[in-house]
Amino acid sequence: MGFHFMDLVVVLVIGLLIFGPKKLQEISRGAGKTMRQVNEIKDKMLADLQVDELTEVRRQIPTIPTNPQQAFKMIVSEEKPASKTGKETPEVPHETQQSENN
Repeated sequence: MGFHFMDLVVVLVIGLLIFGPKKLQEISRGAGKTMRQVNEIKDKMLADLQVDELTEVRRQIPTIPTNPQQAFKMIVSEEKPASKTGKETPEVPHETQQSENN
């Protein structure tokens, strides 16, 4: 998708036919000034942000899985700390289980 060079040419020709050369130049100049102001405001806002605080907040927000594999990994990683607490029943060797069943 996106714009190709010929798309831009067609838009400019239509704009030239509708507005005329002088008005089109004024519109372009106004759009350029507006873009410069937007970039200046963006730069000021980025300079005022405290990156350390944003990084800490980002660490606290849980990651949302985007596919089933990521969801599975998150579930498995959440279960690992529970197994370290010793709340699980210890595994019984296979031979012991057979002798208990007989």
